[in-house]
Amino acid sequence: MITSVLFDMGGTLEDIFVDEASDREAVRRLDEMLRSWGMDPGVDLDALRERVSQGWVRYGAYRDARDVELKPISIWCDYVLSDFDFPRDTLAPHCEQIAHMWEVTHYHRSLRPRVAEMLDGLKGLGMKLGIVSNTAALYQVFDTLREYGIRDYFQDVTLSSVTGIRKPCPDIFQVALCQLQSEPEQCVYVGDTVSRDIIGSKRAGFAVAIQIGSKLTKEKDAGVLRQFEPDYTVEDIYQVYPIVKGLIGA
Repeated sequence: MITSVLFDMGGTLEDIFVDEASDREAVRRLDEMLRSWGMDPGVDLDALRERVSQGWVRYGAYRDARDVELKPISIWCDYVLSDFDFPRDTLAPHCEQIAHMWEVTHYHRSLRPRVAEMLDGLKGLGMKLGIVSNTAALYQVFDTLREYGIRDYFQDVTLSSVTGIRKPCPDIFQVALCQLQSEPEQCVYVGDTVSRDIIGSKRAGFAVAIQIGSKLTKEKDAGVLRQFEPDYTVEDIYQVYPIVKGLIGA
């Protein structure tokens, strides 16, 4: 019997994408923040952008090979801004603020249409609801859910930045299951990628995996060995509700 539905955040509950304008704005704001704290990068914005990009590549190589997420202090001090001579004790207290800014500026984010209507339907079926999301900031997902007006729907929000584990590692799904007090065979997971969401939830033993495409799906799933396929694919997030309703025979 299905009792719980868990969701990915970026690309699933919300549309998310990056373009040159958002990338440049994030770098501009980073430069502004650093200077306000007495840390002059000593380069122009184009050079800063290039160094930050290289830093993210270094961090991504470390992170993705291990399915781990470091805390914002380590991400920004040891990887993204490691090319600069900023004193660690000066930079470290600001790293979560930087991480939060980066997540909401580097990415364009907007809540998908009909999310609240879909969540209302699932709650009406008696479903426990949760989120399992990869993110490099500690608080951004919580703040964004509140801004969207949907935070109270979720009994649990499990983040890679808090657990130190990234999807597709099944351990991060297990953390969420423990917090929801649900068994994997009772759960549906909804995400936008095969590489992280479908494979991860299936490895964790979830009964059903639903995929909804996003602007980042193709990039994230490039070259992935497709060990598992979604049980359902949808184009409108609201479709999750009638699928779950059908699964429980309501």
